Order: sequence, then C-alpha cells, then structure tokens
Amino acid sequence: MLAQVYAAALVGIETQLVEVEVDVQMQGLPGWSMVGLLETAVKEARDRVLPALRNSGYKLLNRRTIVNLAPGNVKKSGAHFDLPIAIGMLTAWNICKPHPDKRYLLAGELSLTGELLPINGALLMAIAARAHQLTGIILPVQNEEEAKLVTSTEVVGFSTLTEVVQFLNGEFVPTKQMPPKKQKRTAPPLNFGEVRGQPIAKRALEIAAAGGHNILMVGTPGSGKTMLAERLPTILPPLTSEEKLETMKVLSLHGLLHDTILSDERPFRAPHHSASYAGLIGGGGGIPKLGEISLAHNGVLFMDELAEFNRNVLEVLRQPLESGLVRLVRTGASVTYPARFMLVAAMNPCPCGYYGHPKRACICNMHRIQHYRRKVSGPLIDRIDIHIEVEPVPHKDLMGDKPTETSEMIKQRVLAARKIQEARYDSRIGCNAQLHARDLKKFCPFKGNAESLLEKATEKMHLSARSTHRVLKIARTIADLESSDALGPPHIAEALQYRPTDDVH
Repeated sequence: MLAQVYAAALVGIETQLVEVEVDVQMQGLPGWSMVGLLETAVKEARDRVLPALRNSGYKLLNRRTIVNLAPGNVKKSGAHFDLPIAIGMLTAWNICKPHPDKRYLLAGELSLTGELLPINGALLMAIAARAHQLTGIILPVQNEEEAKLVTSTEVVGFSTLTEVVQFLNGEFVPTKQMPPKKQKRTAPPLNFGEVRGQPIAKRALEIAAAGGHNILMVGTPGSGKTMLAERLPTILPPLTSEEKLETMKVLSLHGLLHDTILSDERPFRAPHHSASYAGLIGGGGGIPKLGEISLAHNGVLFMDELAEFNRNVLEVLRQPLESGLVRLVRTGASVTYPARFMLVAAMNPCPCGYYGHPKRACICNMHRIQHYRRKVSGPLIDRIDIHIEVEPVPHKDLMGDKPTETSEMIKQRVLAARKIQEARYDSRIGCNAQLHARDLKKFCPFKGNAESLLEKATEKMHLSARSTHRVLKIARTIADLESSDALGPPHIAEALQYRPTDDVH
C-alpha cells in the first residue's frame, strides 16, 4: 500500500516542494524507516506521529513502513513534517481518502494527543503551494492568518489531526472564525521632539535616513546616543510592497510573523554586545538559522557599545554591509539570507568614556585608548558612511523650553528626498547608499569647484577609494534634501565632515 502527499522543505528563505511517500508492506519484519537526508527533528517524527495517531483513535497494525521524503538531495529539517507523514500513513491504510483532484500541501507539528502545533515558515509554504499550482495548504489554525497573506490559494487551518482527516474525507467543513485581534503596543511612541539639543547628530541621522547610510556615533556616557538611535525608525520611509514581502518572509521563517502586528514600520534590532558569532550572522547545526543581521533586513541594526563586541563577531559584518546578503556554508548545507540593513552604531571614545569631555577628566592613557578604538577594525570603520561625535548637552539646552523639530517634520524631508531617488533610479537601486561605483559618475554630477574640492580633500585626508565613493553618496543625499540636481561645494564640504579624522584609531 503506497500513498503520496505534499510537504515543503525550508532552504534559506526559499522553499523546496517535498513529496512524502509512505509504503506499508504487509510482508516482512515489522518496523519503521525514514529516508531522505533528514535532520534530527524529522527523524524524531516517528516518536510523535505514532502516539498522535493512537491517541486520535486510529489503530494501525504493526507492519513494515517506509517513509521517503523526496528529493533525497535536499536536507529536511523541522517538525512541520509530522502532519504530512501522519496523513501519508493514514492514506496508505485507506483510512484517509483525499480527493484525487485536490492536492494540498500539508504542514504542522503534532503533539502526542494529536493536536496541531504552530510552525515556522507558514508564509513561505503558502507561497510554495501557489507556485506549484496546488489546491491549497493545510496547516495549524494558529498559522492560518499568516498564510492567508498569500492570495489566490486556499488556506485551511485546523486544531487537530482528526479534523484534517475528516476534511480530506469530505466529512468536515471548517467554520470560518475571526482570529483574535492582536493587541497593539501600549508604549508611547518615540519622537525626535523629545531630544534636547544635539543639532549635529539630528542632522546626521536625517541624512542617514534619507539615503540609507550607515552611521557611527561616538560620545561620552549619557550624551544621548542610544536615545537618538532608538528614534531613527520614526523618520524612516515606510516599507514598499516588495520590501514588506521580503521582511514578512524573514519573520515567518523565524516564527515571528504570527505574533507580530503587520505594519509598514521597518524592523529595528538591537543585539546585546555579548552576542555570539552565530547569533549575529546566523548559524547553528544542520541548516543554518537566521541571525540578527537578517532579522534587521530592510530596517535598522543598532549596535550599542560597539567596541565591547567581540572583534571576530564584528568582522563578519564586512561582506553583508557591501553585498546586502549573508552566505552561510556548512557541511552538507549552504544557504543565503537577505541582510540589507542600516547599521547604526554607538560607542564611547575610550574605556572610561570621558576622553574629550569638556569638563570631566579622562583617566585613560593613550595606549589604552588606542587599544580600545582598535577593537573596531579599520576596514569596518571604512564601511560606515557617517561618523559623528555626540557632545554632552548643556544644561540650558537640556532644561530649556525651546521647541525642537518633531519626527513628523524631519520625516517629511526624508520622504521628499526618497521620492527624488525613486524617480532617479531603476528597481535595482533603492536609495543612494546602494549606488554602485559604476553609477556614481552618472548620478553624481558636479557644479562649481566641487570636484576640485573633493580631489584636494582626498589627498589631504588620505581617503581610500571606498571612502571617496561614500563621500559622494552622502553628498548626493545632502543635495537631494535640498532638491539639487548637481553636487555643489557645500554638499561635498558637509559630506567630508562626516568622515573619520581621529588619528587615535
């Protein structure tokens, strides 16, 4: 007795259709074997599926059973194969009788009582069901709302294995229930209007938001670096439809989508400085899992206390900052995750934190300061577009009543600049920070003596080719904020101010 049902394997943020074949042999020694390049969670399915079948009231004879998950050259991981294996067994025993013209993709983890438990990657599997022109997807009811974000495919959610069998036999029609409304966050929204002083830092963050540039803030403790960084998402443009789909795929793969309020806000991730290599970039046994840089895709990765991160952890940021992708290669598995994010970093100027403070004395000698700064390598520093020093806020500014610009006011200028960039570039370039070197001459024309100013500054400041290109990208953003088609001397001069000039590093 042979049965075949459909499932899906998650490979990065893509899916591979899997055919689950179950063959029950009436002759031979009783036993159970599973093949198909399986990870541990899939191999453990036997210990979940058999009790789930028994406790759901299905009595199966102990016969030789072979379960094959094809294709055999694709690694399968995750507990979502429980449901297709169970349905395959019941179909092989002719207990479950799916309609031959209706092909569903099955996904769900089974408890020992036969209940369906939520899974990761429901959105990706629903996309796979549509792409392969299947009738629809059957999955746990907790993932139903997530999967229904995919249009033009039938999505059916169930609570138990018994309900799935009855549905496939035509004996049960699922009732449409309104999912419980998700509670919105009650925390008060952040706003730049709460930040006193810091006009230079606010200007730098506005430029960073308008052009998608990376930024490093160096300042003494309590100067407001974290406060400024946490308010950056409030001035960023909303996610486009394409970016939103990419972000939802990442959240779905990590199991966060069904717990998240869908909005156009960009992700904001702030890992602790004790984060490991695998926690930041991704990894783990078997198929590598997502890291923080992928969870920040299309959003902001805020790394506070940058110099306190392990240097080996920081070095892995080099390639993703350039390519917008992270490629993880492990024995028998290689996956590529998206990782195009804005890096916002903050650090103290020295171990004690008060080097350069106008009133408090620094107790660090030059050797300790150099050792501290060099925890962040030169190549990584070179990949950060904007560098600013955040000075302490004077008491009169801190306690004064002078009105400050709100996030809404700054966001209007950012959106206007992004609209100019959207009209200028094709779909492969999303913002100025994504400009390639070959595009700079075309999209960054000079006016006045701006080119000679850049040439002199490059020689005097010993700027690398990458640094020079980043100066041009920043100047392009500054010009866009002023609705200028060409780069003038003021744009180049301001952009040069945001390059690092500290000889201590």
